[in-house]
Formats: sequence, structure tokens, C-alpha cells
Amino acid sequence: MTTWSRTDNSIVGRWWWTVDRWLLAALIGLGLIGAILTLAASPPVAERIGLDTFHFARRQMVFLVVALVVMVMVSFLSVRGVRRLAALTTLGAVVLMLATLVVGVEIKGATRWLQMGGFSLQPSEFVKPGFAVLAAWMFAMRSIDDHFPGHALAIGIYAVVAGLLLAQPDVGMTLVVSAIWGVQFFVAGLPLIFVAALAGLAVAGSVGAYFMFDHVRIRVDRFLDPEIETGFQVARSLDAFRNGGWAGRGPGEGRVKEVLPDAHADFIFAVAGEEFGLIACLVVVLLFVFIMLRGFSRVLKDQDLFVLLAVTGLLTQFALQALINMASTVNLMPPKGMTLPFISYGGSSTLALGLGLGMVLALTRLRTGGEAAR
Repeated sequence: MTTWSRTDNSIVGRWWWTVDRWLLAALIGLGLIGAILTLAASPPVAERIGLDTFHFARRQMVFLVVALVVMVMVSFLSVRGVRRLAALTTLGAVVLMLATLVVGVEIKGATRWLQMGGFSLQPSEFVKPGFAVLAAWMFAMRSIDDHFPGHALAIGIYAVVAGLLLAQPDVGMTLVVSAIWGVQFFVAGLPLIFVAALAGLAVAGSVGAYFMFDHVRIRVDRFLDPEIETGFQVARSLDAFRNGGWAGRGPGEGRVKEVLPDAHADFIFAVAGEEFGLIACLVVVLLFVFIMLRGFSRVLKDQDLFVLLAVTGLLTQFALQALINMASTVNLMPPKGMTLPFISYGGSSTLALGLGLGMVLALTRLRTGGEAAR
């Protein structure tokens, strides 16, 4: 077995002794859990729509492997390299999001995907990590130079991204991007009066979305009004958790995946609850919590404001995505259709998460004074 000593000055040797190996191991572990749950949840879904039994499982294995490779490769980047990658990613994602409005594929009333051969690409997934780092860069530059229009540029970038998301429409992802931007603005030193104003705008925007978008209104009404029957998928999801109990019914013994259209995607957490039980679900939740706490504990030791803001934005995105998915699965909030990071089926989401968490690993690497400036 190859090992690297602390005096090894090769690229791989320096990376090994500076990257957060605990965080890396947790992310790989999350991917392995995702692979197991995809094998458990996806076969009945594939058979129900006339595909090969392991169609989704094979594809997700490829997505996971590629995402983990991307994550490790990106983690080798310097701080400057992360900024450049984020700028290119955001620009490319914005161009492709514009393209979706013209030649995109409409699915369930939304135009968010571009068909590329046998793969559907969702550009908006890639705009999230790129936007988080780019906005952090603008806020950090403003703190260094009072004459630099960092706040104005950050607002402008946010307006473009949010506008394109609403045009698709994708209200849920707009709220996630807004939360990332708002948290970063607050950490960057936004006065409390403006924080309150942003919170008011967020509430007003949510109310506006309720009246403007039919699918938002239907989901909220089903969630808030006990007289309205709970949505089919949510109701079956709750049944799955009840049937699973503490220890679960056993691998392959679940029944919810036979009736849920999105058992391998948005509701894969319900499959975990039915087949592996509450204990397994708590392990997944604790793994997400560990990743968050580990990431923040690492970045809080860094003196670079850009690094702090960028990692805060990336981890906020990661946490919100996981929270929204799990909360909607157990009927604690209206369903959004957001994947569970590294666990739900989804090529664009998995690859974009690999990119974003690779940036987190790169930015939280131990650096000397000279390396921090590069």
C-alpha cells in the first residue's frame, strides 16, 4: 500500500496531508449509502415503466463514481483556482439556463432540462455552487476595497440567477439560492435593518409564489389544510416509515417502492425508513450533521473572509437541500421535488454536488500564508 510522509512534496502528498480526510471519508460514506439505497429503491420503478430492472441503479452508480472523482479532483485546486472554476461554472450554467427557455424539455409543467443524447442535463443544479462562490468573492472584495462595487455586483448576479430560475419556473430552487445569498450577505456584515428587510422580501416572495404558481398553491394547500387529502406520495411515504419501525422490514422487503413513482428520487428516504428502519435513517441524518459541523469547524479557523463566505454558502446549499428533502418526506413541509444529496437518483444533482463539495474540500485544506494568497 502506498503511503505519503509529511515531508512528501509531491502534489498528491501535499494534498493528502492538507485535505480534511474526515470530511472526505464522510462524503464517500454518504455516496456508498446512496448506492445501496438506489439498488434497493430503483428496480421496481424501472420495471413499472418498462425499463431494464437495474436501469436507474447502473446510471446512478456511474453518476456517483464520476461525482466523487470530480470532487477529489476539484479538492486539489488552490483558492484562486476555485474562484476561476466558480466563475466559469456560473457563466456556463447561465448560458445553458437561457437555452432551456428556448430548446429545453418540458417535464411536469417546467422547462428545466436540456436533452443531450441519452442524458437530461439540468443547468440550474450547477448554478448553485458556482453562484455561492462567486457571490462570496464579490462580498469579500467589497470588504477589502470600499470602492469596489461588490455588493452591487452580488445583487446583480443574484437577480439574473433568480430571474432565470423563476422563468423555468423553479420556485424551490429560487428560495434555496436566495437563502444562500442572504446568509452570505449577513455573514459579510449586512446591517440588521437590511437583514430584516431581506427577511420581509423573502416572506413577500413566498406569498407571491403561492398566488402566481398553481403547483405551489396546490402543494401548500395540501400541507396546511387537514380537510384536503394528503398527497399520494407523501401519504405512502408516511406509511413506509410506520411499517419500517425501528429496525425496518429488511433489505428488499419494502413495498412503498412498488407504488411510489419517485421512490428512487425524491422519496428515497421513505424506502430507507421502510427497509432499514428508524435507526438507519438517524445514521443518515447524523452523517449530514457531521458533514456540516465538520465543514464549519474547519472553515472557522481560516482568516480569509472569502473562504468563510464561500464555504458557508456551499454548506448552506447542501444542508438546505437535505433538510427540504427529508422534511417533505415526513410531511413537515410541502413537497418540493428536491433530491437528497448523494443518495437520490439524479445525474445533474449528483454531479453538481460533487463539484460543490470538491470546492468545500479545496477551501478547507490547511494552507500556509503563501498558499492562502494563491
